[in-house]
Amino acid sequence: MKIRPLGERVLVKRIEEEEVRKGNIIIPDTAKEKPQQGEVIAVGPGRWDDGGKRRAPEVKEGDRILFGKYAGNEVKVGDEEFLIMREDDILGIIE
Repeated sequence: MKIRPLGERVLVKRIEEEEVRKGNIIIPDTAKEKPQQGEVIAVGPGRWDDGGKRRAPEVKEGDRILFGKYAGNEVKVGDEEFLIMREDDILGIIE
């Protein structure tokens, strides 16, 4: 199945952070925070401006991004989980 975002929406796959341990303390998966970094998988065509022209998105497929803790809606396709969020929810691009 292929997902194509509409308007100014972006399809993002979370990038899992490496597990860091201090001493012998192991944090269970249920207590860990979800990562706030992701890779852009697909981008919508952009939103319409006040003049009736489509404004192209600033992000593109393959960009690594930072987003807010509660940004986007979770979508599960097969065994993979994705986020669909508005471009405004993206805080920055990691270069």
